[in-house]
Amino acid sequence: MPVACAIVPAPAHDYSDHPECPQRFAHLGELRSLPIAEDLTWIEPRPATEDELARVHTRAMVAEVREAARQGPAIVDFAPTYVVPGSFEAAVEAAGATIECARAVLSGAVTTAFAIVRPPGHHAEPSHSMGFCLFNNLAIAVQDALAQGIQRVFIVDFDAHHGNGTQAALQNDPRVAFLSAHQRGIYPGSGYEHEVPEARGRVVNLPLPAYAGDACYARIMEDVIRPLAHSFRPDILFVSAGYDAHWRDPITTLGLSTRGFYQMAAALHGLAREAAQGRMVLVLEGGYDPQALFENIYATLAALVGRPPPADVHGPSPQAEPDIATWLDRLRVWHGF
Repeated sequence: MPVACAIVPAPAHDYSDHPECPQRFAHLGELRSLPIAEDLTWIEPRPATEDELARVHTRAMVAEVREAARQGPAIVDFAPTYVVPGSFEAAVEAAGATIECARAVLSGAVTTAFAIVRPPGHHAEPSHSMGFCLFNNLAIAVQDALAQGIQRVFIVDFDAHHGNGTQAALQNDPRVAFLSAHQRGIYPGSGYEHEVPEARGRVVNLPLPAYAGDACYARIMEDVIRPLAHSFRPDILFVSAGYDAHWRDPITTLGLSTRGFYQMAAALHGLAREAAQGRMVLVLEGGYDPQALFENIYATLAALVGRPPPADVHGPSPQAEPDIATWLDRLRVWHGF
């Protein structure tokens, strides 16, 4: 079965010298001419409605983003997160495209979909935008899936930054399990091991040391993500796919390679078949080296459609990986895995 994709390049959402810019998507037009293109189907994006946004965000916040964009350009948080006159339309289209990807999976038209959208979303909290994110695309699509009768959702966030907005929006919902693997001590300054103790075993944060890469993520997959999925028994898997964990990314210092992203996507796809009725929705978050972003998305799609990995032109990280075994074992005990 093909993988469904929606692309929202948002060319009007642009601010001088900002890393979250249209140039991130400079190479993504090539996806339609790659050998995997015959295995992809394309979803037409559409704007999310205010009612759909309001499942996650306050209506006052939605109005504030609309008005700030109308009066823009402006900086709306210290990350910095920006708005310009085209930002509101871009953000609601990114959210709507993500909803449509999830609905394609829930309808049975496909089993896997990838919303390749900007602006990203996982930092946006219910009452405010932050971290380059205006609205929380993934959380909005999760709430839409729950409204359609889905009973249990498992979210994996492998962006280099903690998915604070997704956690804030969904941490109190027992129908949702959330795992974020991210770099320790960087923006937004959250995502430490023992946050949300009342949801221990359901909300799992894995703050990783610098240069954690392919081996560390493979261990996390087997020792934490897989046990959590099998114990939680979700109806669908959502993935915040942040490619700023690649070792070449200009704003982080993690160590994943393109081959590592391929292996992680293949493992998550297999896990969806094992534990989530085969259903998986990926949503683009970070990734600020345009060439690496293209290669990592290509590798992800190749894994999802069962093709061999493309050439890893940048190779593995030049940095040695840290040993996370003892720390991870302690976390597994704390969470009951």
